[in-house]
Amino acid sequence: MSPKVVGQAVGVFAVTNVDDILVLALFFARGAGLSGATGAVVIGQYLGFLATLAVAVAAAFGVTFLPAGFIPYLGLLPIALGLRAAVEAWRHRGDDGDITRPGGPRTLEVAAVTLANGGDNIGVYVPVFATAGPGGTSVYAVVFLVLVAAWLAAGRHLATRPAVARALARSGDVVLPVVLIGIGLLILIDGA
Repeated sequence: MSPKVVGQAVGVFAVTNVDDILVLALFFARGAGLSGATGAVVIGQYLGFLATLAVAVAAAFGVTFLPAGFIPYLGLLPIALGLRAAVEAWRHRGDDGDITRPGGPRTLEVAAVTLANGGDNIGVYVPVFATAGPGGTSVYAVVFLVLVAAWLAAGRHLATRPAVARALARSGDVVLPVVLIGIGLLILIDGA
């Protein structure tokens, strides 16, 4: 592995996924104290990122799974999930405000948000992979998958800081739907 390619991969990943840390922190906070919630976030993040990576690699090498015009519509996924989270928050508005009640993050929910949020990443990854060739793309993929673990750790770390955890406990039920709907709208608008 060329140190130059590894460095470029780290830079590309960081720039295209910086917003994921907040989303991951919200998912981790939503599942705090629930059995299996951390696993659901980890598996969902990897599934969603692997799908994003597969689409980008396929498109870079001339195979497409999704028509180019379809990618903006991935924004409908986080909008739907955000609306669902908002309805759930509304139903539990009289509860003690604890975001750890039953109904933590689900694997496919996290995967869908990750894939939808990665729609814009595909536009960056395709030309990078096409110019890097199969060998360089393999290096990018390995580095990206290692960095997903680092992003998960950062999101979990952020969600477990006392001040952040308190803030998310107070407003996480409002912030998660707003963030998901915002991501969805940005994906739809950017793709238009």
